[in-house]
Amino acid sequence: MSHPAPIAAHKPKVLILAPGDLRACLLAGWRDFTRAPMFGLFFAGVYVAGGWLIVYALTVSGQIWWTLPAAAGFPILGPFIACGLYEVSRRLEAGEPLSWRAVLGVIARQKDRQIPSIAVVVVVFFLFWNFLAHMIFALFLGLTVMTNISSSFDVFLTVNGLTMLAVGTVIGAVFAGVLFALTVVSLPLLLDREVDFITAMITSVSVVQANPRRMLIWGLMIAVLLFAGIAIGFLGLFIVLPVLGHATWHLYRRALT
Repeated sequence: MSHPAPIAAHKPKVLILAPGDLRACLLAGWRDFTRAPMFGLFFAGVYVAGGWLIVYALTVSGQIWWTLPAAAGFPILGPFIACGLYEVSRRLEAGEPLSWRAVLGVIARQKDRQIPSIAVVVVVFFLFWNFLAHMIFALFLGLTVMTNISSSFDVFLTVNGLTMLAVGTVIGAVFAGVLFALTVVSLPLLLDREVDFITAMITSVSVVQANPRRMLIWGLMIAVLLFAGIAIGFLGLFIVLPVLGHATWHLYRRALT
């Protein structure tokens, strides 16, 4: 069954989230995952395979120390894998039948809409963060006599090493915060409605501004759950990513009208 025509373009209205909305979104995300687990496992599998590929490439090239910044940046690509999860949640919500052809077809059709434009923004963030991580490393440890970091992490316990980790964490958090504000509801909005990507990003930022405390909690929850999933060899993402993807759809539905 084909995706219904997008609703008429109009300026989305930002709503104030209620105290129990975040919990309700997570529960709804878990419910959607358990109702259609094969879709969640498939999309999560693509993401996990990408994570393994990054770690393998860095290990083979002898640059295992770049695993941390690469892994820190990799989750920002997650929303695009989650587009399929948004469509699954939309269909479950609307009572429409689920099929691989329908869900994958909707994702394929996004190439002719606005999601590729916002994808460029996310990719630029990802590349710039990796470039900046190299610059921070060079600034603090570039003149340090290096040991084999693959087998010894002592250099990171020096004053310069600890300072580098602290600065990198703060700057990374700023990058993640800005990207979170731009994309937290913009991707499901673009999937669901006929709006341009600039409007979608501005609307997403407006949601964060209207609900600063709850969106901060939401962002921290996402960060903790994603890195917990990554920490066990990316395997935790088989559960975390689908639940968060479905939950983000329900957050979008509660945050905009």
